[in-house]
Amino acid sequence: MANGFAFMRKAVRTLTSQIGVYALCDLDNVPVYVGQSSDGIRQRVQRHLTSARSDVIANRQIDVWEIAFVWEYPVMDKAEMNQLEAALFHHFNPRSRPMNGTIPLQLVSAAHVPEPSRIIQVMSDEEITEKMTIDLRLPRQADHYAQIVGHFLVVKNSNQIAAAMDAHFSRLSKYHSVMLGLGSDEEGE
Repeated sequence: MANGFAFMRKAVRTLTSQIGVYALCDLDNVPVYVGQSSDGIRQRVQRHLTSARSDVIANRQIDVWEIAFVWEYPVMDKAEMNQLEAALFHHFNPRSRPMNGTIPLQLVSAAHVPEPSRIIQVMSDEEITEKMTIDLRLPRQADHYAQIVGHFLVVKNSNQIAAAMDAHFSRLSKYHSVMLGLGSDEEGE
């Protein structure tokens, strides 16, 4: 996995240093977290992926093992970030249920949801292919679900962690159905 870490570090260095909003996406390139950074997207994503000073990692809300893509949404003005983060979160939420530490307020009026300026793959094709196998993905998801349940019961009982637990349980159920041949591995099915 050392080679995978080297790939990730090199890919993260290509992220923009501009301020803005970003989405961390799983092996299926589906957003699982939407965040913003006034320090620069590159620095914030690097902290997430190395688990350095990241509440959503510490609270077991997202599993870095699954993060394979980063979508960038740089902005020119910090004042734009809250509205863009909220628009993206609520746009993605019906399908992918992002596991944010703080749920952005729902906007009163429908905001424009832009396409990402770039999508950066932070995991090699070989690693994605290997991790997509149900015999790796299902046990990993089961373990992560157990960790977040334990964290919820012992450390932090919050609405955000409860929402992340629910999202992880849905993922676990999906992978379970795929393993038993009862469902499709296609996102959204």
